[in-house]
Amino acid sequence: MFVLDSHCDTPSHILRLRDLSLDNEFAQVDFPKLKKGKVDGAFFALYIPADLDVDAAREYLGRMLDGVKRTLSENQDKATLTVSRSQALQNKAEGRLSVFLGLENGSPLGDGDQAIDMLRRLYDEGVRYITLCHSRDNQICDSCASQSHKWGGLSPFGKRLVSEMNSIGMLVDVSHLSDSSFYDVLACSDKPVVATHSCCRALAGHPRNMTDEMIRALAQRGGVIQINFYPVFLDSRFAEILAESGIQERGERVEAEFIAEPSDDAKRRAWNDVQKELMALDRPSYKLIADHIDHVVELVGIDHVGLGSDFDGIDVTPEGMEDVSMLPKLFEELRARGYAEDDLIKIAGGNFLRVLDEVSVS
Repeated sequence: MFVLDSHCDTPSHILRLRDLSLDNEFAQVDFPKLKKGKVDGAFFALYIPADLDVDAAREYLGRMLDGVKRTLSENQDKATLTVSRSQALQNKAEGRLSVFLGLENGSPLGDGDQAIDMLRRLYDEGVRYITLCHSRDNQICDSCASQSHKWGGLSPFGKRLVSEMNSIGMLVDVSHLSDSSFYDVLACSDKPVVATHSCCRALAGHPRNMTDEMIRALAQRGGVIQINFYPVFLDSRFAEILAESGIQERGERVEAEFIAEPSDDAKRRAWNDVQKELMALDRPSYKLIADHIDHVVELVGIDHVGLGSDFDGIDVTPEGMEDVSMLPKLFEELRARGYAEDDLIKIAGGNFLRVLDEVSVS
């Protein structure tokens, strides 16, 4: 069984001076935790804040890529940059973690011919999926978090971009997209697409989650939805608890101050204190992750679901799944629900690696 997490925001924390070789107290992901969690591969998402202009976004992306490369260079015995299923399986046989790269938010691309050139450079750097947008509409498409929906789906450039991604063998990630953008992607793409970190709207009515109709459409095209571990997306009740606590709004200010000066110990401690407050809330059980997996399987079968935790991008986790080291508990829960080992192989990473293979260009 190859265990793959399709979305970890760990590169953001490399910029915040996290040493991944150490077991960090407040980290959701580092190399010791990945090993303890029996994780064989992880997509490190290069998250670009939606409020950055193109030049600032490109500069930020460059620093993040440099940080990941430096980290991998310093830990060659533990992990290696990976771009394919075959390479990942070889890494597992050699006892090394496969680190894949994804770009979360296509805003640094810009648009036009220069953007397509940059897309190809990112592919050469090892990036194997792009989440087209994040929390705002951009030059590519509309976000599910936007009220304006500038394009009514994909922009003209967005349609061109999807076609170019198909041609070079890069996965299109539909997480964060508006419903209209999602359907436009399916109409434009001649290859399967993925939702690298999403949940089911039927179980938690958040616009970031996918409707049953969207999940069916994704599966009919051969794609996969990777279940997100964020309690707000797993459980509508927790979204109310979090909002009523007022912690998150205050925490965003504290976190922003820490991000601006990651070497400031006082600001780091202040952010850690906020994390403790968040984790003290009445959080839903990690078993809700299994509920969302169950829902997808009942809807479209076992071949279209996997795991995309969003670890290091979420400020609070489910009870019992505080970090990636606890992932084996989820597989035990799935076994208890009657999933066979062949099913678990698909959920653990087999489904996502299958789509990666199908999209790749030899």
